Amino acid sequence: MINAMIFAAGLGTRLQQYTKNCPKALVSLDGKPLLEHCILKLKAFGVDRIVINVHHFADQIEAFLISKDNFGMDILISDERELLLDTGGAINHAKSLFIPNAPILIYNVDILSSLDLKDLVASHKNKKGLATLNLRDKNTNRYLCFNEDDLLCAWKNDATKEEKIVNESHIKSNSYSFSGIHIIDYRLLDLIEEEGVFSIIDLYLRLAKDHRIAGHYDSSDLWMDLGKPEELKKAEILIKKLAEN
Repeated sequence: MINAMIFAAGLGTRLQQYTKNCPKALVSLDGKPLLEHCILKLKAFGVDRIVINVHHFADQIEAFLISKDNFGMDILISDERELLLDTGGAINHAKSLFIPNAPILIYNVDILSSLDLKDLVASHKNKKGLATLNLRDKNTNRYLCFNEDDLLCAWKNDATKEEKIVNESHIKSNSYSFSGIHIIDYRLLDLIEEEGVFSIIDLYLRLAKDHRIAGHYDSSDLWMDLGKPEELKKAEILIKKLAEN
C-alpha cells in the first residue's frame, strides 16, 4: 500500500494572470488542469490513496474532483481554508487522512516531470531512509547538500549566504536542487514536533541529525517548475513538440 499527497493549496502568486479567479492547481496545461496531470501520473503509478490539500479557491478544486468522480480513485481533501500551513504544516495537518503504516509519496502540483516513480520508491527502500528527496542538477540560489552516503547534511542560500548545517559532512558534500517530489515513511509522522505553519525542509534538517534523510539523483529528461508564466508557456510548446514526434 502507498499513499500520495499533492500540495495544491498554494496561492499561485507568480501565476497571477492565471490565478485571479482560479487556484493554481486548476491552471490549464495542454488542455488539462495541473492537478489532473499529477493525479493521472500517480494513478498510473498505482498509489492507493491521494490526499490533496486546499486553500486558495478550495471550492473549485472540490467541484472539479466531483465532476471527474475522483478519477475513480480514493481521494481525500485536507482542508486548509482557515490557514495556509506551508509544506511541513500541511503534512502534519493531514496525518489522520493517510492509510496507516504506508509510505507517503509527495508531489507539488506545479511540477512536470518524466521521473519514473518506481525508481524513487526503489531508491527509498534501498537507502532505508526516513525520507528520500528527489534531486536535480539545476542552477538555483537555494540548494540542499548531501554527503558521500547520499544523506542530507545542509541547506544553503547563495543569495543571502544563509546556511543551515546538520553536521560536518557538508564540507565534502554535493549540492542539488530539490525537485518538489519526495517520499516519506509513515513513521516520520510520529516524529513531527513542530506545530502550525512550517516548512518540510526545516523538518528534514532537524530530523537529519538523528535519522537517515536520503537523496535520489534524478537524471530523467524532463523536469519543469510551472510556477511562472514563462515556464508554463515553455511546457505547452514542449508537450506539442513531443506529441508531433
